[in-house]
Amino acid sequence: MQFFSNAEAQKMAGLDADYHRRDLFDAIARKEFPQWVMSVQVMPYAEAKSYRINPFDLTKTWPHKDYPLIEVGLMTLNRNPENFFAEIEQAAFSPGNTVPGIGLSPDKMLLGRAFAYNDAQRNRIGTNFHQLPVNQPKTPMNTYMFDGHMTYHHSGNAPVYAPNSGGRQWADATGAVDDGWEVDGDMVRNAYSVRSEVDDFTHPCILVRVVFIVAERDGLVETVAGALLGGVRSPVLERAFDYWKSVDPEVGRRIEQKVRSGSAPEPASGA
Repeated sequence: MQFFSNAEAQKMAGLDADYHRRDLFDAIARKEFPQWVMSVQVMPYAEAKSYRINPFDLTKTWPHKDYPLIEVGLMTLNRNPENFFAEIEQAAFSPGNTVPGIGLSPDKMLLGRAFAYNDAQRNRIGTNFHQLPVNQPKTPMNTYMFDGHMTYHHSGNAPVYAPNSGGRQWADATGAVDDGWEVDGDMVRNAYSVRSEVDDFTHPCILVRVVFIVAERDGLVETVAGALLGGVRSPVLERAFDYWKSVDPEVGRRIEQKVRSGSAPEPASGA
C-alpha cells in the first residue's frame, strides 16, 4: 500500500482532485488490473465463548498466530464501468444480503448495518432498488419485498410471508440452526463479557510499535499532527494528545511537539 503525506495530498488536491479515481480508471484501461489476495480467519464456534478478547469487537484484531490467514482467492478489478450512474451510483451493497450457509455473527455493528444499509438504499435509490440490473441476483430468488413503486419483476400472487399456505418456499424457512449463536444465550453473554486483560489501547499499540516500520511511524505522526493543526482547540486538543500517548508515549510526545511548534502540514480538505 502507498499513501500521500499531508503535504503531497494538499498539493494533489489542487492539481488533480480526482487523482485516485483517475489512477484506478487508467490502470484498468491499460489492463494493469489491481488485485487483492482475499483471506479469511476461522475461529471455532466453541472458542469464541472464552477467547481472551471479544471476537466480535470490531476495534480488535484476531492475532494471526492464533488464527492464521487462510487464502481464499484473488480479487481482481478487470473492467471499468461503461455507464457510471447505472453501474456505480445505483449499486447497493448490504451485509444483510447473505445466502444459505452464511450467517451473521453477533457483532453489534454488523447486525445494525444488516438492516440499516438496506433502509438507506430504499431511501437513496428507491423501493425496488434490488430489481435494478446492477443489484439483482444472478439466479431467481424469493424475497419479502412485494410490489411498491417502480416494481419491474412481479413475484406472482402467492403470499410473501413465511410460513404460508400459498406454496411459496423460503430459504430461511427452517429458522435458526441448532448450534448457532441465535439460540445460544451463553454464547452472546460470554463473548461480550469484559476481560480483565483487554483494553482500548493494546491493539493500536502493537500496530504502532511492532507492525509499523520507522517510516510508517513518522508518517503517522505527521498525518495526525497535521489533522490536529486543522482547527482542533483546547481542551479537545489536550485530550487528543493524551489519547495518542496512551497508544504509544513516544508517538504521542512527537505529535504534541509538532502541533505545539506548528511544524506539520495540514491535510487538504477532502484529501
